[in-house]
Amino acid sequence: MLCGAAPLLLGIAPAAAQVTVQGDVRVSDYVVSRAEEKLFVSMKLDLRELDLKSNREFLLTPVLESEGDTLRLEQVLVAGRNRYYHHLRNGVAADRTLYRGGDIARIDYRVVVPYRAWMADAGLIIRSELCGCCSEVESSDESLLFRLDLDPKRFVPDYVYIRPQAAPKINVVEGTAYIDFPVNRTEIHAEYRRNPEELGKIRATIDAVRDDADTRILSLSIKGYASPEGSYANNTRLAKGRTETLKEYVRRLYDFPDTLLVTAYEPEDWAGLERFVDRSALTDREGILAIVRSDLEPDAKDRKIRTTYPEQYAYLLREVYPALRHSDYAVTYEVRAYTDVDEIRRLLRSAPQKLSLEEMYLAAQRMEPGTEEYDETFEIAVRMFPDDEVANLNAANTAMRRGDLKAAVRYLDKAGLSPEADYARGICAALSDERDRAYLFFGKAADAGIDKAREAIRQLDELNK
Repeated sequence: MLCGAAPLLLGIAPAAAQVTVQGDVRVSDYVVSRAEEKLFVSMKLDLRELDLKSNREFLLTPVLESEGDTLRLEQVLVAGRNRYYHHLRNGVAADRTLYRGGDIARIDYRVVVPYRAWMADAGLIIRSELCGCCSEVESSDESLLFRLDLDPKRFVPDYVYIRPQAAPKINVVEGTAYIDFPVNRTEIHAEYRRNPEELGKIRATIDAVRDDADTRILSLSIKGYASPEGSYANNTRLAKGRTETLKEYVRRLYDFPDTLLVTAYEPEDWAGLERFVDRSALTDREGILAIVRSDLEPDAKDRKIRTTYPEQYAYLLREVYPALRHSDYAVTYEVRAYTDVDEIRRLLRSAPQKLSLEEMYLAAQRMEPGTEEYDETFEIAVRMFPDDEVANLNAANTAMRRGDLKAAVRYLDKAGLSPEADYARGICAALSDERDRAYLFFGKAADAGIDKAREAIRQLDELNK
C-alpha cells in the first residue's frame, strides 16, 4: 500500500544550514531522521572560537518541542580548567557529556531516543548558557534550528459521494402456494388437505402489507400452473379456472376492487419440470431433458417421456408433478416517503426495505464520516440495492475510507462508467500503489470535469518527486 511504509530517513535539514550560539559556537549539519520506532539526532559543533576562562563553562542543550510536549536531549558541557576538574571530582549528570575547553575543537553530536508520535512536527531547538564560577548563568540563548516533518508522504484522497435520485418506492413481495383441488375440478375447498396452510400463506403476505400504515397496495397478481400430464386442452381449462377461483377467493376475503387483481395462467409448467430434471440425478436425465427442451407439442412431449422412460415417468408423476401444480402470487406496493432523518435512522436498523437510496443518503449526511453508523448506512444501501451503480460507488468510497480495498474493488466492478466512478477507481489504484492506473483514471475523470481528480494528480506528482 502506498500509505503504509515509513521511509528510513525523514526530516533532513539542509547540509549547509548553520547557526551561531553565544557568538562563539557554530552548530551545523544538523539532521533528524526516523527509522521505525527510533529517532536519530546529529549535528556538528565547532568550538574553535570558544574561549573559556578557567572558572567559566558553556552548556549546550538540544530540545525537541511540540505543543504540549518537550524532550530535553543529552547536554554538552564544555568547561574551563578549574570547572572541568570540579566536575570530575563531584560528578556530572547522566544526561551530560563533559569536555575540557581548549582540548577539543569539534564535536560530532549524536543521540538516539525512542520515537513518539508528537515528534513528527516538533521543533529542534538549541539552548545555550555561558556560566561563571559556581555555574552562575551570565548569558543564555535559544535558537530554532528547524521544524521536523516526519510524517511519511502519502496519498490522501477526497472522496466523491453521489446523491441518488429520488424515485417512487415500489416493492414486490412474492410467494408460491400449492392449493389442493379435487381431481379435474376448479373449485376451492378451504379446509381440503393442506389448503388451510397454503391459503394462510397468501393471507399472511397480503396482511403484512395491508396492515402497514406506511404502505399502499398497488396490485395483487396471481399466476396459476398445471402439471404436464393429461391433455393440454384440459390443463388449460384447469389452470385458467383454478386461477380465477383463487382470484375470487382473495377478492371476496379483502373486498379488493377488480382493477387491483391481475391474473395469468400457464397450462403446463414445463419450465419447472426442466429445472427439476436438470438438477436431479435421474437415470436417463439427459434423454428426458432433450425431450423437454424439444419443439414437440406439449401432449407429444408428455407421451414420449411416458413411453420412452416409463420408470422415470412414474417417479416424476408421483414425486415432481404435484409441485408443478401451483399458484405464484405477488403483492406490489408503494411505501410512503420519509423526510424525518431520525425516523430514517430508526428504519435503517429495523426495516431498511422501506427506504429508498436517497433517504439512506440523506441520513448519512447527518452522520460523522468514518463512524461505524456512517459506514453501515452505505453497506445497508448496497445490500438492499445490490445492482445499483450509485449504491455500489458510494459503498466503494466507504470501503476505501476504512482501508478495505478488496471490498472496494468488488463494489467498483458494479459502479458503472460515470466520471465519479473513474475517479473512485483512480483512488483505489493510488491506495494500492498502482500509480500508472491511478493516473489513467484520474486523467479521464479530470477531462470529464471532476476537479478533485486534478488535485489527486498533483498529489501523485508530489509523491513521485
